[in-house]
Amino acid sequence: MSAADVHVVESGVPHGPPVVLSNSLGATHRMWEPQADALESRFRVLRYDTRGHGGSPVPGGPYSIDDLADDLIGILDRRGIERAHLIGLSLGGMTAMRVAARNPDRVDRMVLLCTAAELAPAQAWMDRAAAVRAGGAEAVAPAVIARWFTLSYLETHPAERAEWMAMIAATPAEGYASCCEAIAELDLREQLSTITAPTLAIAGADDPATPPAKLEHIVAGVPGASLMVVDGAAHLANAEQPEQITAAIIEHLEQS
Repeated sequence: MSAADVHVVESGVPHGPPVVLSNSLGATHRMWEPQADALESRFRVLRYDTRGHGGSPVPGGPYSIDDLADDLIGILDRRGIERAHLIGLSLGGMTAMRVAARNPDRVDRMVLLCTAAELAPAQAWMDRAAAVRAGGAEAVAPAVIARWFTLSYLETHPAERAEWMAMIAATPAEGYASCCEAIAELDLREQLSTITAPTLAIAGADDPATPPAKLEHIVAGVPGASLMVVDGAAHLANAEQPEQITAAIIEHLEQS
């Protein structure tokens, strides 16, 4: 499958160090809005919609992690960017790890949030793909939102809860399901030791989808990687604890 010309929103310092942000399954580039202002004052920021999401094309599935990696490399190629910092959460983190292992010359520094090198059992992802193809992404939105945020956050932020639910529900069924199939077959564990990009891994202490142990495994495998565990955060930690996480991202990316 050829690379998809995914929807990209570019902002920030035009000639600054480029940073590409890659999203969670079921989210669009808007999931990075809590980080956007701070990053835009320092970097050339490229946020994009994963294939099958938001404003991006919806190729027929299934997709593979290499398809998603090809899409990210395509963003760089079309803009003449040789190397970029990569920030990815969940599926976006998986995509970033694959690019860093496969195309190390294209990656400067990397931040991995709430992600995993593999997420067994595969059947759970195949079942979710089937559910979405049958009933649309709205069929899984309530269960997804319960993993994305802590219960206390959802109870005290009803307007934000509604916005995130709408984002999930609006995801094209084929795009969501095909990305589920990419996660089902994913196994990057043996590739971690080949990653050379300086890497910061961030876990949400209360994340039921990719608990801190998943990030600990990544840090154990990637040479020189470091781990940060954020309290009061579930899977979409960047949105639930934005100040702490944005500061950590900037500190990591600006190290020489």
